[in-house]
Amino acid sequence: MPFQREQLESVVNEKLCKTETIKLRNKYIGQACQLFYRSDPLKIVRGQGQYMYDEQGTRYLDCINNVAHVGHCHPKVVTAGSLQMATISTNNRFLHDELVQCAKTLTSKLPTPLSVCFFVNSGSEANDLALRLARNYTKRQDVITLDHAYHGHLTSVMEISPYKFNQPGGDPKPDYVHVAPCPDVYGGLYKDKDYQCSDMAEIYSTPIRDLCERLKLQSKGVAAFIAESLQSCGGQIIPPTGYFKKVFEAVRSAGGLCIMDEVQVGFGRVGSHYWGFQLQDVVPDIVTVAKPMGNGHPVGAVVTTTEIANAFYNTGVSYFNTYGGNPVSCAIANAVMRVIDEECLQENARLVGDYLLKQCRDLKYEFDVLGDVRGVGLFIGIELVKQRDSRDPATKYAHWIVNRMKEMHKILVSSDGPNDNVIKLKPPMCFSQENADEFILAFRECLSLLSKQREGDTLPSSNAAAITTTTSSSMELLSNKKQIFERRDHLIKSV
Repeated sequence: MPFQREQLESVVNEKLCKTETIKLRNKYIGQACQLFYRSDPLKIVRGQGQYMYDEQGTRYLDCINNVAHVGHCHPKVVTAGSLQMATISTNNRFLHDELVQCAKTLTSKLPTPLSVCFFVNSGSEANDLALRLARNYTKRQDVITLDHAYHGHLTSVMEISPYKFNQPGGDPKPDYVHVAPCPDVYGGLYKDKDYQCSDMAEIYSTPIRDLCERLKLQSKGVAAFIAESLQSCGGQIIPPTGYFKKVFEAVRSAGGLCIMDEVQVGFGRVGSHYWGFQLQDVVPDIVTVAKPMGNGHPVGAVVTTTEIANAFYNTGVSYFNTYGGNPVSCAIANAVMRVIDEECLQENARLVGDYLLKQCRDLKYEFDVLGDVRGVGLFIGIELVKQRDSRDPATKYAHWIVNRMKEMHKILVSSDGPNDNVIKLKPPMCFSQENADEFILAFRECLSLLSKQREGDTLPSSNAAAITTTTSSSMELLSNKKQIFERRDHLIKSV
């Protein structure tokens, strides 16, 4: 591994204790920049593969970091970036091979009409530019977005992100932004339990069709429909089959373009396909990518058709992004895409994801707090409920599990969704079946302890020791997975 000695020396020579780091952060960093695990934040000083390490050397299994797509500090990615940085880093107004090779590889992974790239630094920038392309091409302003969507932190994309503007203190939604229901068949506006034997894709696409018709009657039409191929912040949502086909048809009939935001789920995460939108057999007009593209390095892109790109060029206003498409960023993105192919990480996401999803679903037979388990590849959501019949969200339980997984099991997960009751799993793509087993054992322990407390609705401290039982089944299971626990101070047995 490159720089292994230097990396370890950097950790050893860490100058500030955790308390001092927190004190300086509170003094110099805006309080709106929030931390994970705010009551006891982690100080992460090193990462490798699917693991992160704190200043004490404690190793954590990372189940939430879809940014470190091919694994933290992947040696081939580190080498590519370091070598290019030591050679030249300049802007894309000069010719360089990394830029054109990156564009060639990226477009080769997309359907044929999507053949022109614009490089940026982040998902926010990518979605901002996508809106600009759509509005320029259609000469319209109105945009349709989905409830609970998140598309970035720039003003233009905050306007189309109900996940943000619906929060207390959020700016009002502009009149030219229209919000359609999130296609969440389990906990959304239209639940599958209330529409048994119905076409949920038709039910959820109808509001968009109605919006398009209304805007046509107002002589406005639609500039764009934008959606995450799979909503992440909205609660790991898997739209019903056929949903996007119906939506695309309605939007295009109103003269609009269809933008797919792949910032969270692109580059093979869904396993069966390279892109999330391919699950629905649709071809967007514009695709935006970022986070996993740089494996932690800031790089993103907008990919569109020649016709849309030419319309943008014909405005006479040039597009220049100082750091977008710089040689270092492109070298890193090229390395990421090579690693995905060389290490068969898309296939790994499919195999391990299928295994993990099945194991999680099997837990539903034991624990009724698990309302829904959904996902594709290494993109999984586990929705916690107080009662399965009512599907009332169990937000408090989700928070407790997130903290216990970190404190007792050294496994990092997060919760999200409109009720913050969905446990999110989107680990680095090198996540293994052994890692999946480790997660399941720890998650089972949390659910077992939780089930003992639910009658009184009183939860134990998240770092309280579990009650140990020595049934033959649990002892046999733990014996088979003994190596998983060798690094831990406490052996937590499944109850």
